Amino acid sequence: MTMLYSYARRSPFDTAFSEVLGALAQRAARPSTNVRAIPFEVTEQGENYVVAADLPGFRKEDIAVEIDGARVTITAESKSERSPSEGDRILYTERQVGRAVRSFELGVEIDQDNAVARYVDGVLSLTLPKKVVETRKLLTVQ
Repeated sequence: MTMLYSYARRSPFDTAFSEVLGALAQRAARPSTNVRAIPFEVTEQGENYVVAADLPGFRKEDIAVEIDGARVTITAESKSERSPSEGDRILYTERQVGRAVRSFELGVEIDQDNAVARYVDGVLSLTLPKKVVETRKLLTVQ
């Protein structure tokens, strides 16, 4: 009796596809540490710029705002709230852990001494007064 064996060959495409799916499944099972952009909106209200930045899930202690002339940089960092107990394994998570950063430049320099930042219900609100720049100078004749 002759036995015929049939070997199913996997194409390179099948192998690559399986590897990619496996990597994605592993990545979904652990917290993300990617840097993400912060969605924001800037409006001009008289002599102020008003910024609203969405930062849900962050604590106010983990948010920093840096002003350098007309450039504003918002940085927020979240850490995992809990570590899995021994034997526990995260199967799926959409909760993000890591850094969020956004930097932008406004039309004029900001008066840093009078700038105000508030964080309520996941929204960072910045009131950034425009710096008054003297364009005229009267010289004293000697």
